[in-house]
Amino acid sequence: MGKGKTTTVPYSNISYGTEPTKFVKFLRMCLSKQIFTFFWLNFKVMRIVVKGHS
Repeated sequence: MGKGKTTTVPYSNISYGTEPTKFVKFLRMCLSKQIFTFFWLNFKVMRIVVKGHS
């Protein structure tokens, strides 16, 4: 009974996902990168807003 075949579902959601690398996990959790990205995106948005109001 314990030697049954393991079956997989061909088109399940789990078959499309990839496991992120350790570096990707680190970047997702890195607070300094998140702060930098936050301010960089805000700077880009404000640049567009200032150009539109000129």
